[in-house]
Amino acid sequence: MIRAAVGRLRAYAAMVGMAPKLFVAYRAWFWMGLFVQVLALAIFVYFWRAVYGDRAVLGGLARQQTLNYIMLAQIMLHMVNSFFVFRVGQSLVDGQFAMELLRPLDLQARFYAEEFGMVLINLLHKVPLAVFAWLVFDLSLPTDPLVWAAFLITVLLGSAVLFCFDWLFSCLAFHTTESWGLAMVQGGIATFFSGALIPLTLLPGWLERLSLALPFAQVVWVPVSILSGITPLAEVPRLCGIQLLWLAGLLLASRLVFHFSIRKVTVLGG
Repeated sequence: MIRAAVGRLRAYAAMVGMAPKLFVAYRAWFWMGLFVQVLALAIFVYFWRAVYGDRAVLGGLARQQTLNYIMLAQIMLHMVNSFFVFRVGQSLVDGQFAMELLRPLDLQARFYAEEFGMVLINLLHKVPLAVFAWLVFDLSLPTDPLVWAAFLITVLLGSAVLFCFDWLFSCLAFHTTESWGLAMVQGGIATFFSGALIPLTLLPGWLERLSLALPFAQVVWVPVSILSGITPLAEVPRLCGIQLLWLAGLLLASRLVFHFSIRKVTVLGG
Protein backbone atom coordinates (compact mmCIF):
# COMPACT_ATOMS: atom_id res chain seq x y z
CA MET A 1 0.00 0.00 0.00
CA ILE A 2 2.81 2.39 0.90
CA ARG A 3 4.63 1.56 -2.33
CA ALA A 4 1.48 2.22 -4.35
CA ALA A 5 0.96 5.57 -2.58
CA VAL A 6 4.57 6.59 -3.26
CA GLY A 7 4.12 5.62 -6.90
CA ARG A 8 1.03 7.81 -7.18
CA LEU A 9 2.80 10.75 -5.54
CA ARG A 10 5.65 10.40 -8.03
CA ALA A 11 3.16 10.40 -10.88
CA TYR A 12 1.48 13.57 -9.59
CA ALA A 13 4.89 15.19 -9.06
CA ALA A 14 5.71 14.40 -12.69
CA MET A 15 2.52 16.22 -13.70
CA VAL A 16 3.62 19.26 -11.68
CA GLY A 17 7.02 19.09 -13.39
CA MET A 18 5.41 19.34 -16.83
CA ALA A 19 4.61 23.03 -16.31
CA PRO A 20 8.15 24.43 -16.75
CA LYS A 21 8.65 22.24 -19.82
CA LEU A 22 5.55 23.79 -21.37
CA PHE A 23 6.93 27.31 -20.89
CA VAL A 24 10.29 26.32 -22.32
CA ALA A 25 8.60 24.81 -25.36
CA TYR A 26 6.52 27.95 -26.04
CA ARG A 27 8.97 30.80 -25.36
CA ALA A 28 7.60 33.04 -28.12
CA TRP A 29 4.14 32.70 -26.59
CA PHE A 30 5.52 33.81 -23.23
CA TRP A 31 7.21 36.93 -24.61
CA MET A 32 4.16 37.91 -26.64
CA GLY A 33 1.97 37.43 -23.58
CA LEU A 34 4.35 39.56 -21.51
CA PHE A 35 4.16 42.37 -24.07
CA VAL A 36 0.35 42.34 -23.98
CA GLN A 37 0.37 42.33 -20.16
CA VAL A 38 2.75 45.31 -20.03
CA LEU A 39 0.46 47.22 -22.38
CA ALA A 40 -2.65 46.34 -20.37
CA LEU A 41 -0.96 47.29 -17.09
CA ALA A 42 0.03 50.70 -18.49
CA ILE A 43 -3.53 51.34 -19.71
CA PHE A 44 -4.99 50.50 -16.30
CA VAL A 45 -2.50 52.69 -14.45
CA TYR A 46 -3.23 55.73 -16.61
CA PHE A 47 -6.96 55.07 -16.38
CA TRP A 48 -6.93 55.01 -12.57
CA ARG A 49 -4.69 58.06 -12.41
CA ALA A 50 -7.32 59.87 -14.46
CA VAL A 51 -10.11 58.58 -12.20
CA TYR A 52 -8.38 59.99 -9.12
CA GLY A 53 -7.35 63.23 -10.80
CA ASP A 54 -6.32 65.64 -8.03
CA ARG A 55 -7.99 63.60 -5.29
CA ALA A 56 -5.81 61.81 -2.76
CA VAL A 57 -8.55 59.46 -1.52
CA LEU A 58 -11.44 57.79 -3.32
CA GLY A 59 -13.90 55.43 -1.69
CA GLY A 60 -11.70 55.18 1.39
CA LEU A 61 -8.63 54.12 -0.61
CA ALA A 62 -5.57 56.32 -1.10
CA ARG A 63 -4.41 56.98 -4.65
CA GLN A 64 -1.15 55.00 -4.39
CA GLN A 65 -2.87 52.15 -2.55
CA THR A 66 -5.38 51.76 -5.37
CA LEU A 67 -2.66 51.96 -8.01
CA ASN A 68 -0.66 49.30 -6.17
CA TYR A 69 -3.73 47.10 -6.01
CA ILE A 70 -4.54 47.55 -9.70
CA MET A 71 -0.99 46.74 -10.80
CA LEU A 72 -0.83 43.65 -8.60
CA ALA A 73 -4.30 42.56 -9.75
CA GLN A 74 -3.20 42.83 -13.38
CA ILE A 75 -0.14 40.76 -12.56
CA MET A 76 -2.43 38.13 -11.00
CA LEU A 77 -5.02 38.27 -13.78
CA HIS A 78 -3.83 34.97 -15.26
CA MET A 79 -5.22 33.19 -12.21
CA VAL A 80 -8.82 33.71 -13.39
CA ASN A 81 -8.25 33.41 -17.15
CA SER A 82 -9.00 29.70 -17.16
CA PHE A 83 -10.03 27.84 -20.30
CA PHE A 84 -10.43 24.59 -18.42
CA VAL A 85 -13.99 24.04 -19.59
CA PHE A 86 -12.85 24.48 -23.21
CA ARG A 87 -10.00 22.04 -22.62
CA VAL A 88 -12.42 19.44 -21.27
CA GLY A 89 -14.86 20.06 -24.11
CA GLN A 90 -12.18 19.61 -26.76
CA SER A 91 -10.88 16.43 -25.15
CA LEU A 92 -14.43 15.05 -25.20
CA VAL A 93 -14.80 15.88 -28.88
CA ASP A 94 -11.49 14.39 -30.03
CA GLY A 95 -11.70 11.33 -27.79
CA GLN A 96 -8.75 12.19 -25.55
CA PHE A 97 -10.97 12.28 -22.48
CA ALA A 98 -11.74 8.60 -22.86
CA MET A 99 -8.00 7.90 -22.72
CA GLU A 100 -7.68 10.02 -19.59
CA LEU A 101 -10.32 7.91 -17.87
CA LEU A 102 -8.20 4.81 -18.45
CA ARG A 103 -5.20 6.15 -16.54
CA PRO A 104 -4.69 4.57 -13.09
CA LEU A 105 -4.84 7.97 -11.37
CA ASP A 106 -7.54 10.09 -9.82
CA LEU A 107 -8.49 12.29 -12.77
CA GLN A 108 -9.27 15.41 -10.74
CA ALA A 109 -6.07 15.10 -8.71
CA ARG A 110 -4.07 14.62 -11.93
CA PHE A 111 -5.46 17.77 -13.48
CA TYR A 112 -4.93 19.70 -10.26
CA ALA A 113 -1.28 18.61 -10.18
CA GLU A 114 -0.85 20.19 -13.61
CA GLU A 115 -2.71 23.31 -12.49
CA PHE A 116 -0.59 23.59 -9.35
CA GLY A 117 2.58 23.46 -11.44
CA MET A 118 1.21 26.15 -13.75
CA VAL A 119 0.37 28.40 -10.80
CA LEU A 120 3.94 28.17 -9.47
CA ILE A 121 5.53 28.79 -12.86
CA ASN A 122 3.13 31.65 -13.63
CA LEU A 123 4.05 33.36 -10.37
CA LEU A 124 7.74 33.14 -11.28
CA HIS A 125 7.10 34.39 -14.80
CA LYS A 126 5.25 37.45 -13.47
CA VAL A 127 8.46 38.71 -11.86
CA PRO A 128 9.50 40.66 -15.03
CA LEU A 129 6.08 42.33 -15.11
CA ALA A 130 6.37 43.25 -11.42
CA VAL A 131 9.86 44.68 -12.01
CA PHE A 132 8.51 46.75 -14.91
CA ALA A 133 5.70 48.09 -12.70
CA TRP A 134 8.21 48.89 -9.94
CA LEU A 135 10.62 50.72 -12.25
CA VAL A 136 8.10 52.60 -14.40
CA PHE A 137 5.00 53.09 -12.22
CA ASP A 138 6.49 53.06 -8.70
CA LEU A 139 4.85 49.82 -7.60
CA SER A 140 5.28 49.61 -3.83
CA LEU A 141 5.72 46.14 -2.31
CA PRO A 142 5.64 45.22 1.40
CA THR A 143 8.83 44.32 3.25
CA ASP A 144 7.13 42.34 6.03
CA PRO A 145 7.76 38.59 5.42
CA LEU A 146 4.48 37.78 7.19
CA VAL A 147 2.58 39.69 4.52
CA TRP A 148 4.32 37.71 1.78
CA ALA A 149 3.63 34.44 3.60
CA ALA A 150 -0.06 35.34 3.92
CA PHE A 151 -0.12 36.29 0.24
CA LEU A 152 1.36 32.97 -0.89
CA ILE A 153 -0.93 30.92 1.35
CA THR A 154 -4.05 32.71 0.12
CA VAL A 155 -2.88 32.45 -3.51
CA LEU A 156 -2.48 28.67 -3.23
CA LEU A 157 -5.79 28.24 -1.40
CA GLY A 158 -7.54 30.58 -3.82
CA SER A 159 -6.19 28.77 -6.88
CA ALA A 160 -7.39 25.46 -5.42
CA VAL A 161 -10.85 26.98 -4.85
CA LEU A 162 -11.00 28.25 -8.42
CA PHE A 163 -9.80 24.91 -9.79
CA CYS A 164 -12.63 23.10 -8.00
CA PHE A 165 -15.10 25.64 -9.39
CA ASP A 166 -13.65 25.22 -12.89
CA TRP A 167 -13.94 21.45 -12.54
CA LEU A 168 -17.56 21.81 -11.47
CA PHE A 169 -18.31 24.27 -14.27
CA SER A 170 -16.56 22.08 -16.85
CA CYS A 171 -19.15 19.37 -16.23
CA LEU A 172 -21.43 21.46 -18.47
CA ALA A 173 -19.19 20.39 -21.35
CA PHE A 174 -20.66 16.89 -21.02
CA HIS A 175 -24.04 18.30 -22.09
CA THR A 176 -22.98 20.36 -25.11
CA THR A 177 -20.69 20.02 -28.11
CA GLU A 178 -19.66 23.71 -27.98
CA SER A 179 -17.50 24.63 -25.01
CA TRP A 180 -15.82 27.80 -26.32
CA GLY A 181 -18.84 29.92 -25.42
CA LEU A 182 -18.88 28.44 -21.92
CA ALA A 183 -15.22 29.37 -21.49
CA MET A 184 -15.89 32.96 -22.60
CA VAL A 185 -18.80 33.33 -20.18
CA GLN A 186 -16.81 31.89 -17.29
CA GLY A 187 -13.78 34.05 -18.07
CA GLY A 188 -15.76 37.28 -18.26
CA ILE A 189 -17.68 36.69 -15.05
CA ALA A 190 -14.58 35.55 -13.18
CA THR A 191 -12.50 38.53 -14.32
CA PHE A 192 -15.04 41.07 -13.06
CA PHE A 193 -16.10 39.44 -9.80
CA SER A 194 -12.55 38.45 -8.83
CA GLY A 195 -11.54 42.08 -8.34
CA ALA A 196 -9.05 41.97 -11.21
CA LEU A 197 -10.48 45.14 -12.77
CA ILE A 198 -11.49 47.20 -9.73
CA PRO A 199 -10.99 46.92 -5.95
CA LEU A 200 -14.13 45.32 -4.58
CA THR A 201 -14.42 47.96 -1.85
CA LEU A 202 -15.07 50.59 -4.55
CA LEU A 203 -18.13 48.72 -5.81
CA PRO A 204 -21.65 49.58 -4.64
CA GLY A 205 -22.46 47.79 -1.39
CA TRP A 206 -24.78 45.16 -2.90
CA LEU A 207 -22.34 44.40 -5.73
CA GLU A 208 -19.43 44.11 -3.32
CA ARG A 209 -21.40 41.65 -1.19
CA LEU A 210 -22.32 39.66 -4.31
CA SER A 211 -18.68 39.54 -5.41
CA LEU A 212 -17.57 38.30 -1.99
CA ALA A 213 -20.31 35.66 -2.08
CA LEU A 214 -18.79 34.15 -5.23
CA PRO A 215 -15.60 32.04 -5.31
CA PHE A 216 -13.69 34.25 -7.77
CA ALA A 217 -12.68 36.83 -5.16
CA GLN A 218 -10.66 34.15 -3.35
CA VAL A 219 -8.02 34.03 -6.07
CA VAL A 220 -7.40 37.74 -6.78
CA TRP A 221 -9.08 40.08 -4.28
CA VAL A 222 -8.08 38.19 -1.14
CA PRO A 223 -4.32 37.77 -1.83
CA VAL A 224 -3.86 41.08 -3.67
CA SER A 225 -5.70 43.11 -1.03
CA ILE A 226 -3.35 41.60 1.56
CA LEU A 227 -0.24 42.36 -0.50
CA SER A 228 -1.36 45.93 -1.28
CA GLY A 229 -2.18 46.69 2.36
CA ILE A 230 -5.94 47.08 1.93
CA THR A 231 -6.59 44.04 4.13
CA PRO A 232 -4.65 43.95 7.43
CA LEU A 233 -2.81 40.85 8.62
CA ALA A 234 -5.26 40.49 11.49
CA GLU A 235 -7.91 39.48 8.93
CA VAL A 236 -5.82 36.70 7.35
CA PRO A 237 -6.91 33.82 9.66
CA ARG A 238 -10.58 34.61 8.99
CA LEU A 239 -10.01 34.87 5.24
CA CYS A 240 -8.07 31.59 5.16
CA GLY A 241 -10.91 29.95 7.07
CA ILE A 242 -13.37 31.19 4.44
CA GLN A 243 -11.13 29.86 1.68
CA LEU A 244 -10.95 26.45 3.36
CA LEU A 245 -14.74 26.37 3.60
CA TRP A 246 -15.02 27.26 -0.08
CA LEU A 247 -12.47 24.57 -0.93
CA ALA A 248 -14.24 21.85 1.08
CA GLY A 249 -17.65 22.71 -0.35
CA LEU A 250 -16.55 23.00 -3.97
CA LEU A 251 -14.37 19.90 -3.78
CA LEU A 252 -17.32 17.83 -2.59
CA ALA A 253 -19.71 19.37 -5.11
CA SER A 254 -17.29 19.03 -8.02
CA ARG A 255 -16.64 15.35 -7.33
CA LEU A 256 -20.34 14.54 -6.95
CA VAL A 257 -21.38 16.41 -10.10
CA PHE A 258 -18.53 14.89 -12.09
CA HIS A 259 -19.55 11.41 -10.90
CA PHE A 260 -22.97 11.87 -12.49
CA SER A 261 -21.77 13.86 -15.52
CA ILE A 262 -19.30 11.17 -16.57
CA ARG A 263 -22.26 9.02 -17.53
CA LYS A 264 -22.95 11.51 -20.33
CA VAL A 265 -19.61 11.01 -22.13
CA THR A 266 -20.06 11.07 -25.88
CA VAL A 267 -16.98 10.76 -28.09
CA LEU A 268 -17.35 12.43 -31.47
CA GLY A 269 -13.88 11.74 -32.75
CA GLY A 270 -10.67 9.98 -31.81
